[in-house]
Amino acid sequence: MSGRRSYGDSCGLARGFDVIGERWAVLVVRDLLLGPKRFGDLLAGLPGVSPNVLSQRLRDLAEHGVVRRVDLGPPARVHLYELTEWGRELEPILLQLGRWGSQAPSPPDRPLGIDSLLLSVKTLFDVTRAAELRGHYELRIDQDVYVTEVTENALLIDRRPPPGPPDAVLTTDLDTLRNVCERRITVDDAVGSGLLHLAGDEPARRRLTDLLLSRG
Repeated sequence: MSGRRSYGDSCGLARGFDVIGERWAVLVVRDLLLGPKRFGDLLAGLPGVSPNVLSQRLRDLAEHGVVRRVDLGPPARVHLYELTEWGRELEPILLQLGRWGSQAPSPPDRPLGIDSLLLSVKTLFDVTRAAELRGHYELRIDQDVYVTEVTENALLIDRRPPPGPPDAVLTTDLDTLRNVCERRITVDDAVGSGLLHLAGDEPARRRLTDLLLSRG
């Protein structure tokens, strides 16, 4: 164990913070909400954390049963970290906390990473529009693929193999996606400049872009 301090309080809130209250722990969980990641990918997505601190937080979260390491074995020999079933129960809590925290001032020169950006889309999703935006989509952002599904009452986004052909596909880089979502550039301008590509029939493409632009 890492010598973590405990509140020593039987309240469920205090016990919860005993598990995820250490610095960086919640952000590690955040960056695993959309699916498993390698250590290096987690490190790259958390500017300011050191490798030693990240290793310790992963150990702490694994000891508490929030995170587990998955060894893919040969020939890949890749180690991934993913949330346990109990860890995934944190998602609605963190999304609601993100909604609350979005009202606080944003630090300068710290643009949203891909996980934070897509989670903000989930956080601010208007479920009353689910029926009109319903469909299966893919977001191909740099080297990653995110499967996006709008059901009758929810928005699902995660890194996993697509279940079948999507209704529409958006391909771009993180900077362009961020600029589109934050309305610094229009979808038409991004497409016209070659920075963003859309595939699928027109109604599905429109639903997908409406989904991204409904953020905030």
